[in-house]
Amino acid sequence: MDMTTIRGQFPFLHEAVNGHPLAYLDNAASSQKPERVIRRMARFLESEYANVHRGVHLLSERATAAYEDARSVLAEFLGAGCLEEIVFTRGTTEAVNLLANSWGVKNIGPGDTILLTEMEHHSNLLPWQHLAGRVGAKVEFVPVLENGAVLDMDAARVLIAGRPKLFAFVQIPNTLGLENPASELCWLASEAGVTTFVDAAQSVGHRPVDVREIGCDFLACSAHKMCGPSGIGALWGRAELLAEMPPWQYGGEMVDRAHYDRPATFREPPARFEAGTPPIIEAVGWAEAVRFLNEVGTEAVREHSVALANLAAEQIREIPGLRIFGPGVRESGIVTFSIEGVHAHDVAFFANERGIALRAGHHCAQPLMRKLGSPSSSRASFYLYNSREEAEALAGILRDAVAFFR
Repeated sequence: MDMTTIRGQFPFLHEAVNGHPLAYLDNAASSQKPERVIRRMARFLESEYANVHRGVHLLSERATAAYEDARSVLAEFLGAGCLEEIVFTRGTTEAVNLLANSWGVKNIGPGDTILLTEMEHHSNLLPWQHLAGRVGAKVEFVPVLENGAVLDMDAARVLIAGRPKLFAFVQIPNTLGLENPASELCWLASEAGVTTFVDAAQSVGHRPVDVREIGCDFLACSAHKMCGPSGIGALWGRAELLAEMPPWQYGGEMVDRAHYDRPATFREPPARFEAGTPPIIEAVGWAEAVRFLNEVGTEAVREHSVALANLAAEQIREIPGLRIFGPGVRESGIVTFSIEGVHAHDVAFFANERGIALRAGHHCAQPLMRKLGSPSSSRASFYLYNSREEAEALAGILRDAVAFFR
């Protein structure tokens, strides 16, 4: 990747903290936005904005065309069979809740099993726990092994063979720097007749993702983690499965016929699941982000991010008392660590004073971090605009932090 060209497209890189150039290493929480995404959204607001699907005037037609073009762009990016398989949501979290409250309520009942892994984000844990409690189902977990370095595949095979109603798992967890074998897991589930959902919030836009190659039944992602705006994400689902799902939210846009004296009828997917005014401006921005990533190449993004994560992990591993979670060789751009005797928030504050933005806390994965014996940790996460110099600077600052706090 041409780093000069890439970095030149991100206005935030001109920021400074206490005289230090800003090194943004909090990409697992949210990515920065290239100037072209910002400009596209501004241009849409200036000359194309109106509500969609409801008007026959010029601006509504322009807005509707742009909104549905965004659906088409994302469908192609994910390898969907048709654009109707893309349901716009507010993000991955809403996509999981939609799936749990629609497909889940219809298909999961008393005594059924929902299978997750121990490395799930709260967004792919809490909705399923709530559903299980609501309908009398149970939740089981595929364990993680070796300091969070790998998923226990032997246990996964046994648990999948037990024929849970759903296997919902993360492709790239936001804490461990590993990548789960999504295609293999989905194949095992398919052979057992188990429906699959993949949380791809940390993988779409960070590596090539094709739903047909993965072989899943449902998949969700968020725009804000892949150079797009916040407030929009998507649930992809096989067309035949979406067609059988009841609505979750009710109101305008999703209804076919409403009556005073009998129940309403509802539109076909994806409209059935997009009640109310959708995130129109955000959809347009997301489409521009996808075009940008297509030009850069998501395989190049993956290679660059993983290389920086491995460089950083190699350099900080030698710091006394520092523990890195996950595999010895990084498989994603994420490096989560703790330093004995130094609170994670102190580490993040110290780094911020020197221009490096880290994440600190439980990373919305409290059960996992408790299992690993570190309820609070620090996280550096790399993306396409980060540099080798920033990865090396992280190591120096962490050494200084250890010396300062001890």
